[in-house]
Amino acid sequence: MNRKMGKSLATGLGFAGALAFAFAGGHARAQAPAGAKPKSTQEQFKNIQVLKDLPADQLIPAMQFIAASLGVECEFCHVQGAMDKDDKQTKKTAREMMLMMMAINKENFKGNREVTCFTCHRGANDPVGTPIISDEPPKPEAENEAIAAKPLPTADEILDKYLQAVGGREAVEKITSRVEKASLSVPGGPEVPIDIFAKAPDKRISMMHTRDGDSITAFDGHQGWLSNPGRPVRPMTEQESNVAGLDAQLHFAADVKQLFTSFLVRPAEKIGEHEAYLVRAIKEGKPPVRLYFDTESGMLVRMIRYTETPLGRNPSQVDFADYRVADGVKIPYRWTLARPGQRFTIQVSEVKQNVPVEDSQFAMPAPPPAPPKAN
Repeated sequence: MNRKMGKSLATGLGFAGALAFAFAGGHARAQAPAGAKPKSTQEQFKNIQVLKDLPADQLIPAMQFIAASLGVECEFCHVQGAMDKDDKQTKKTAREMMLMMMAINKENFKGNREVTCFTCHRGANDPVGTPIISDEPPKPEAENEAIAAKPLPTADEILDKYLQAVGGREAVEKITSRVEKASLSVPGGPEVPIDIFAKAPDKRISMMHTRDGDSITAFDGHQGWLSNPGRPVRPMTEQESNVAGLDAQLHFAADVKQLFTSFLVRPAEKIGEHEAYLVRAIKEGKPPVRLYFDTESGMLVRMIRYTETPLGRNPSQVDFADYRVADGVKIPYRWTLARPGQRFTIQVSEVKQNVPVEDSQFAMPAPPPAPPKAN
């Protein structure tokens, strides 16, 4: 297994629950001990010159946003194994670009983050400055107007149809636990076995069994935590926990209206071979969640979530497919999880529901005792 593939598999399950352990080379994110004041980036890392006053755990998501915006790996700017060095001109240029972006937003958009790295780069390390000639002609204006004028169902109608499509409220709420055996794969890579345990209303743990040990993503109903082979267990950041908590909603179809404060319906978009209504689910103080429901079946076929970084939002996308009935409820047996530059597929092979699952299984392990001080 090559280094890049190994890294992808090692981070795959963490990504399934949250944007987890995914910095190049497996660098751990800074995490302050419980009760301690969080460190700033300049306290935690060496040679931080622009993003120096941020909480330390925001630096890696910001770097991930840059990498996704430019379509590059970390070594594009950094020296592998010596991230603090300034040997590469691209790193110096990146600092200048961040300062320019911040100045544009401050001077033109009242400090709101309207311009980001992606605004110009669009996934390429060279900014896009010339209009692109499309292979397809633009749609006639009349067609666009017809699409905009087409009446849309309400959010309640879409969400109610979804609940009925999966089996109805009574059937959904009868499920108190779910245990799944599955495998995770990346394009061209080997399959890795996974065990997933969920318990109503919002507890979930996924254990990916790698050659080096188990990679774990868990949410205990209040807080998420992560464990990777050879690394200490760590609690998730608040934003990671928000995403993991959403994944952990066992009765999502029945509870979705209570999980968000408002919804906006947008015209249908093509997802694969089918049209799907877009519902923007909004909760105050959180990034919106984009939910796509098949216009015919009513099933949820895609969910896009975002985590905020100091430079822009990192997206993650989950496509749901292979719906099958299990104990009167339709559930997806295949999830495809993607973000810029990475894609994973989880295929379920076995499902057991309403089996005993102890709450203690979701609890974060206590840290190992500190070694005794030498006399």
